[in-house]
Amino acid sequence: MTERPEVTVVHRPDRSPACDDGFAGLLAAYHLRTQAEKGKAVADVDGLPDRYRAEISDPRTAFVDDVVLLALSGDTAVGCLVVTAPADGPSEIKRLWTDPAFRGRGVASGLLGAALEHAAKSGVSGVRLSVWSWRTGAIALYERLGFTVTESWDERDQLVCMQRAV
Repeated sequence: MTERPEVTVVHRPDRSPACDDGFAGLLAAYHLRTQAEKGKAVADVDGLPDRYRAEISDPRTAFVDDVVLLALSGDTAVGCLVVTAPADGPSEIKRLWTDPAFRGRGVASGLLGAALEHAAKSGVSGVRLSVWSWRTGAIALYERLGFTVTESWDERDQLVCMQRAV
């Protein structure tokens, strides 16, 4: 039996360039996969829409007001999640991604748990998220953690909006 390294969840631990690079790599994988799932596959990051390229090229600036959570295996970023700063309402969970090699190890659940804990400590009453309807595994995970489908705040086709109290 092979030993699986422990994965820990941290708030972007030291804002080091290596940490930013790991986060940028996870964002790139997330956006490239999403484009492919939408039927709009691109060859590389250069083919992504401007707003996504900006996140990847400078995540520190793109998420300056938000909380970035990273799942680390040793010094390697293997999962990410962003909790937006609330703007007169709930926080929003965005960019949940786990490196496919680390799926099935509780990385996404750990990131979501840390996000919910952060939201509770921040004093917000709830969190929301949106997820593509074809990501049924993610939807099932969100439902297990108490999220329910709600009226859409985003009119993109096939986007499911969910929320939960903290």
